[in-house]
Amino acid sequence: MTEPVKLGAKIRTLRRRQGITQKQLAEALGVSPSYVNLIEHNRRPVTAPLLIKLAQQFEVDLQEFASDHDQRLVDDLMEAFGDGLFDEHGLVPVDVRDFVAHSPSVARAVRTLYDALKENRQGGTPSDSAGIGPLPSEEVSDLVQEHMNWFPDLEDGANKIVRDGRLDPTDLYSGLARYLRDELTIDLRIARVGEDSKALRRYDPDRRELVLSETLPPRSRNFQLAHVVGLLTCAPAIDRIIRNGGLSTEDARRLAKVALANYVAGAVLMPYKGFASAARQERYDLELLGHRYKTSLEQICHRLTTLRKPGDEGIPFHLVRVDIAGNISKKFSATGIRFARFGAACSLWNVFQAFTTPGRFRTQLSEMPDGKGFFCIARTIPKGRGGFLSPHSVHAIGLGCDVDRGHEMVYSDGIDLKRMDRAVKIGVSCRLCPRTDCAVRAFPQLNTPLGVDPNVKGLSTFSPVG
Repeated sequence: MTEPVKLGAKIRTLRRRQGITQKQLAEALGVSPSYVNLIEHNRRPVTAPLLIKLAQQFEVDLQEFASDHDQRLVDDLMEAFGDGLFDEHGLVPVDVRDFVAHSPSVARAVRTLYDALKENRQGGTPSDSAGIGPLPSEEVSDLVQEHMNWFPDLEDGANKIVRDGRLDPTDLYSGLARYLRDELTIDLRIARVGEDSKALRRYDPDRRELVLSETLPPRSRNFQLAHVVGLLTCAPAIDRIIRNGGLSTEDARRLAKVALANYVAGAVLMPYKGFASAARQERYDLELLGHRYKTSLEQICHRLTTLRKPGDEGIPFHLVRVDIAGNISKKFSATGIRFARFGAACSLWNVFQAFTTPGRFRTQLSEMPDGKGFFCIARTIPKGRGGFLSPHSVHAIGLGCDVDRGHEMVYSDGIDLKRMDRAVKIGVSCRLCPRTDCAVRAFPQLNTPLGVDPNVKGLSTFSPVG
């Protein structure tokens, strides 16, 4: 029997945040104060109708009460406690789960403290307490994750832009430029590199002028035009999402505005209904979809992760983007797979191996320590502004799904997805992975003695040899 989800601490936290008493909450819900007290102490279950009332009372999405929201916090804390700083305390998952269940606000505060510790270790030296907090990028990733990368109001806004602008998918650039001029009274100009060497896109609200760099290829020009149109047209919806997102800093709020405007841009260039149908019909062929919608590989991958409309869902994907140093700059998971938050990820993931075969798709049948299987693809994506003297870099992007959905992707042809005995055994990170027999282990596993024998060479330095 599945253990009931304990919501008492979460409800108590939301009530205190709103500044109301148990009696006041009881009156709003139409129950007795004693019943609210029992709920907050996990002695009474929360029924579905009552859960809806609670969401309305606290003005939060029902996903705020989802158990996977707590599980992500548990996983983040377990990763933090994997730091050698905590080795002597012998923390185990059950301790952390109880901590999150009973004191979620304190648990989030501990995660924030560890965020600050990691930043300080990496060279950040906040001058005062106001500078200590979670990284803005992590806060925005959490916001997107909590919404499962599905924002209906932004989809509606994008559809309105396409409809009102009478956008022709075969000539989006002209249509978006016309929309800027006629609907938003904004002039568009293309600038040479020497005119503004630092900005690919610059919008001046006072002059009502948008300037794009000549180095942007056509598909990127379309995206940047759609970004600005979305930023201005969907401003109320974007601001509402940010306002309810619990972001702690102005930097995080600005970064979220960029991410949400990018969401609108993707929805404008790849309208939901047609794109979802094309993705299924073409079996998620990224290159073919890119040609059809005149968008980049990364834009296609990101749009695929947003196909979450009830009744018209695509494959639930996870997505990750990394650089050659292993830094994760973008991540989202609709599959339940975990990404490292504080340190290096597992080097066996094919997204890292993609750097060894630039420009080619890498496929991987993989298995996490809990036995869950995934089918993943990865490929490098070049980053550069154009021109011989400009700096160029390479990133890799990975896209994956549950192994049971892998057959829906063209990349799985010729691969026996049922042969999990041939799957690559991956993990989140070395400190959290229980696979002590891994030949590429770079750090010892949490709470496991090293067991190093100077007379015996194991699979790796940190693999016990018995």
